[in-house]
Amino acid sequence: MEEPKKLIVVPWDFSHVAEYALAHAVKISRMVGNDICLLHIVDTGITPKTYAEKTAQLKRLVEENGKKYNVPIVYHISKGSIFSAIADFANEKEANLVVMGTHGMKGMQKLTGSWALKVIVKSKIPFIVVQDPPADQERYHNIVFPVDFRGENKEKIKMAIFMGKYFESKVHMLVSVSTDRYILRKTKTNLNFAIKYLIQNNIEYEIHDMPKGKIAEQTIDFAQKINADLILIVTTKNITFADYMVGASEQYIIANSSRIPVCCVNPKASFASVGQFMGGWGS
Repeated sequence: MEEPKKLIVVPWDFSHVAEYALAHAVKISRMVGNDICLLHIVDTGITPKTYAEKTAQLKRLVEENGKKYNVPIVYHISKGSIFSAIADFANEKEANLVVMGTHGMKGMQKLTGSWALKVIVKSKIPFIVVQDPPADQERYHNIVFPVDFRGENKEKIKMAIFMGKYFESKVHMLVSVSTDRYILRKTKTNLNFAIKYLIQNNIEYEIHDMPKGKIAEQTIDFAQKINADLILIVTTKNITFADYMVGASEQYIIANSSRIPVCCVNPKASFASVGQFMGGWGS
């Protein structure tokens, strides 16, 4: 029996940014051969009439976009909160990716933190967060890969290899420098780890020193300078409410003013499709 294809999940709220996310999902789907699922979240108290109306809308959208893009698209409706239901569905289906549109950080989000980050940190599945449609349907040419001292950095190398294998992307490793010997040693260890696996998988890369300053701002500036197609980051392990309030650096990168797509990987994320590239490392 033929195994079902892996899914790319697109959270769908009938907004223009959801349409942008779908366009990116189509771009990825054509390269990796995944089906696309539009995931719509409704309140648990939704009336049968409204539920039926939503179902009819989604059926029509799936049919229209399937013909428009010529890729397999399905839909699913889940009840609950977007802050848990998206991750729950993606985790349960063992999706390859979630591609989500965001309006950036506006209004109350400036006080409570990025809504996108709150959704992402509950997921075992990598997220690509977009603010605009793709410039084209070509490959992701340049990916910015910040490297610092945190052990979680090793998690995102799998995603870099995934993108490099399927999109022939060039990985730009942006290395934060420090006068602290301990931090410098940890950073070099992470850099050497990344280089090893990029070379093993024939992924093109360059190394760039990150100027002193705030990491998030420097990353965005560099990505804009090289006209990057994607920024690849790993989320803070065990992120807290305090991080949302004071501003975890991830939320500023996700909502960057240059509107560059951002791929977010959580520590210990699932990468079933790239295990073959890792030489037995990781699970």
